[in-house]
Amino acid sequence: MIKDIKGLHHVTSMASDAQKNNRFFTNTLGLRRVKKTVNFDEPSVYHLYYGDELGTPGTVMTYFPFPHIMTGRPGVGEVGETQFSIPKGTLSFWKERLVAQGVGGMQAETVFGAERLRFTGPDGDGLALVETAIDGRAPWLGEGISEDNAIRGFTGARFNLHDTAATEELLRFMGYEIAGVEGDVTRLILPGGNGADTIELAALPKTPFARQGAGSVHHIAFAVENREKQLEVRKALMDTGYQVTPVIDRDYFWAIYFRTPGGILFEIATNEPGFDRDEDTAHLGEALKLPNRYEPFRNKIEAGLVPLAA
Repeated sequence: MIKDIKGLHHVTSMASDAQKNNRFFTNTLGLRRVKKTVNFDEPSVYHLYYGDELGTPGTVMTYFPFPHIMTGRPGVGEVGETQFSIPKGTLSFWKERLVAQGVGGMQAETVFGAERLRFTGPDGDGLALVETAIDGRAPWLGEGISEDNAIRGFTGARFNLHDTAATEELLRFMGYEIAGVEGDVTRLILPGGNGADTIELAALPKTPFARQGAGSVHHIAFAVENREKQLEVRKALMDTGYQVTPVIDRDYFWAIYFRTPGGILFEIATNEPGFDRDEDTAHLGEALKLPNRYEPFRNKIEAGLVPLAA
């Protein structure tokens, strides 16, 4: 069994409009934009990162905003819901705030004993706020949201699957333990994790497969401390039969990827070096940062990107 996974590192999704996406995650949800860079494989498209003050692993939601992308179709074989941790007793604050800002798809309910507010992002993204009794992570304070109400980071995610058995086996191999079952949903938690340490597996055998597009999660990343631990995890996964990519330098972390039995793309990302490797902490996410190979084309790249509010 793998013992080096710390919980989630980040969740990466796709969007249709960079300005709308930036406004929603910074203004509406009050997260900090911690990095403004480009898709390393398609530099004409932004890669935007939102999180806490430093972009701590377990807090970071990232987006590829493709201007002409079709809207995704929800279904199985995908991360159906990304869940954020909020302090206990703050659901009414968030419901009022989201209503005032015209956010749709809201549904309040109690799941696994915790109050939860489901809602949709600008492209129909499946999102939720989950009240958490104990979460010592320090929030980013922006847009008039007090420390008593602010988002702490992820609590976890829900996977929508035809059959959950193989993915459950994988997660247990990665160190997760079953923490409960409600109807067709199994909850797993990573003991001693980073706060973003819960995964829910929803069994939906009659639901069609998802079609990726705007509002869809592209991949979900799990955190390890460093490159040494990452290589150990890679070997363990490959010894178990998974096809894992070589290590890829993403400037702010090193990454490996593999496809799960349920069709979801997993990443294992290092906590090092972090988002302050090329920017002062006070100015994270302000300037457009490019991988070295794209610096000679900066003027052309910048000219093709829509301006974003600070």
